[in-house]
Order: sequence, then C-alpha cells, then structure tokens
Amino acid sequence: MNLQLQRHAVTRIRHELRRRMLTVSSTELLTPRMRRFGFTSPDLHDFVSAAHDDHIKLFFPGTAKDGQGGETCMRDFTPRSFDRNRGTLVIDFALHEAGPATRWATSAQIGDTLQIGGPKGSTIVPDDFDWYLLIGDETALPAIGRRVEELRTGAPVATLVVMEAGETQHFQTQAAWTPRWVARDGSSDDAALLRAALADHALPSGDGFVWIAAEASVARSLRNHIIDDLGHPRQWTKAAGYWKRGQADAHEKIED
Repeated sequence: MNLQLQRHAVTRIRHELRRRMLTVSSTELLTPRMRRFGFTSPDLHDFVSAAHDDHIKLFFPGTAKDGQGGETCMRDFTPRSFDRNRGTLVIDFALHEAGPATRWATSAQIGDTLQIGGPKGSTIVPDDFDWYLLIGDETALPAIGRRVEELRTGAPVATLVVMEAGETQHFQTQAAWTPRWVARDGSSDDAALLRAALADHALPSGDGFVWIAAEASVARSLRNHIIDDLGHPRQWTKAAGYWKRGQADAHEKIED
C-alpha cells in the first residue's frame, strides 16, 4: 500500500437529504457583484457541510422568462459558513445577468424567507498536503474563501482568481495565503488569462492539491493543462464547472 497516497486520501460522504426554511437576518454588498446574506433557522441545528465546496439547492420563484413556466427554479450555491449552535448560515451571491437567483438577491430584505435543500454529500480533501492551489472565477469565490479560511495555521495556499475589476475580496485566515487577482481585459478569455497567470506561478515542491472551479470549458482546459502539461498528479487535482455558457443551472464535475 502506498502510505503517501493513504495519508492524502480524499474521502466522500453522504448526507441525509432534507429541505430547510431559512429567514434572512443580514445582508451586505461585499463588492459590486457579490452580495452576502446571513440566514437563521431552527432547522439548521443539524445542518452538515463537511467540505468547502459543498453545494446546496436554493429554491426561487421562477417566471416564464426562465423557461420553467413560472415554476420554482433550483440553483446550486456554496455554504460560505455556518454555525449549528446559533442556527446560522451565510451564503454569497454572485450577481450577474438577470435570472431567478439574481432577481431574488437584488430585492431580498431582512425577514424574507428562502428554502434550501442539501447538501447531499461532501468530498473531503484532507488538510495534510504540503501546499494548495485554488483556481477559479467569481462563482468559485465562496468556496475559495471558505477553504482559505479553514486551512490549518501556516498552510501554504495560493489562489488565482479571474474576475471583473473591483471584485477582489479579503479573507481572514491563519494559513499562509498568496492571492493573485486577474482582471479581465476584454481581449482574452478566462482560460487564457488563468493559464498566463499559472505561467508565473511555478508549482511548489512537495505534495500539493489543485482545486479548480469556473465555467465548464475553462475548468476543463485548466485541469488538462495542470495534469498533462505541468505533470501534477491526477488524483490530487479536482475540477468542476460551476456554470456552463448558454445553459442555466449547469454544474459539471470535470473528469476523464
């Protein structure tokens, strides 16, 4: 048995699926395109989210424009933080083109309610690697922020994030965090910008874990580059498409 791989074993666990009704308790505009909501609910007393990139379903009222005939729309979001003892949950909303989630986030007030479901499972990457590299766009920031803040004291972690100008965030962390913010210039796609940033970021020595989340084609391109061109171990690389151009509510796990 390879003890090195055993030490860095990625584990997957399932959770009991249930819906919970939450009440908005606070709201804050973090950046021009990111709004944070605090929620409270007695239903959160047994809420479980074991991984930084878990996903929960949020249920929004739809319209005929959403292509669902006014029926409820479901969207995936990352639990940014939670406290079971206090019955609180924080969710960050990336504000973009019109859609049910953005419509709700731009009009929601303290006291409004929202139903969630899940998460149905967690993929847990252990905090025992020598270093971490987190890559993504605005939609990945809630997961990236949570991971950076939860890593052990002194853990080396670098983040490469492509975003619109003015969307940088600061995370409170005890980890040794090195951020790189890549502003879109209007002439290059996200994959090209992130690959250029990677060219200036040599992967450190030792055992590292690379995590990627962005538009599906961008995430796939970066994953292939890191594995095939940079030679990073496949089992220590995880990529997901958090959205897909031209398709609503698309979340894709990037695999071979």
